[in-house]
Amino acid sequence: MILNNKVIVVTGGAGLLGKAFIKEILTSGGIAILTDIKISLAKDFIDEMKTEYPDSFYASNMDITNKNSIVSLIKNVSDKYGTIDCLVNNAYPKNKNYGKLVEDVSYKDFSDNLAAHVGGYFLTSQQFGILFKKNKGGNIINMGSIYGTLPPRFEIYKNTEMTTPVEYAAIKASVIQMTKYFAQYFKKDKIRVNCLSPGGIRDNQPKSFISTYNSFCSKKGMLNPSDVASTLIFLISDSSTFITGQNIIVDDGFTL
Repeated sequence: MILNNKVIVVTGGAGLLGKAFIKEILTSGGIAILTDIKISLAKDFIDEMKTEYPDSFYASNMDITNKNSIVSLIKNVSDKYGTIDCLVNNAYPKNKNYGKLVEDVSYKDFSDNLAAHVGGYFLTSQQFGILFKKNKGGNIINMGSIYGTLPPRFEIYKNTEMTTPVEYAAIKASVIQMTKYFAQYFKKDKIRVNCLSPGGIRDNQPKSFISTYNSFCSKKGMLNPSDVASTLIFLISDSSTFITGQNIIVDDGFTL
């Protein structure tokens, strides 16, 4: 049980990756705190985890762009479990216009999406960092992306309605750099801060897209959420005690 009852808060826990992270944390011996702006999106999953792990699982609404919401969650979890060991910044806030082609993106939509996503990661890192500094140690893991490190390969989207939004590239590049900033800032406080940047995750994409994407990879191509979750467990665990300020890429060679 590699996590040894560590208390881990996962934002965006009701999503595709979030649910995989929660399950892997629980099976690895951790205490998983699922937070999302609307946990009702994962009602069946939450009910299942509550039944299977009644003492090691807790779910709560939390808005990463609202300081009071974050502070309230920190207090409730700390009161219930006595401590918090790790924050996983996995939420993916976006407005209704997110995902348009560059020519159609308004300044307001671009700014709003960066403010919510990057600003939300800043706010949670700030507030949990204050807690971890008081506790004399902690761990923050931000979810980045391969497209925070290299420009999109637009050819893989040919003949599909898909694209990599310009906001996404700007957001994830910012998250990677902010990770390094917080790692340096909290280095003397025994707080580790790292970034996990996955490649493409299978989620019912068109076969043509998957085939072209996979041609850039080594073995498997597009990943399943569990392929990323195993690396997350390593970053949470004491096996990575001396790793901080790093961006760990899990992409089966796509970025090479």
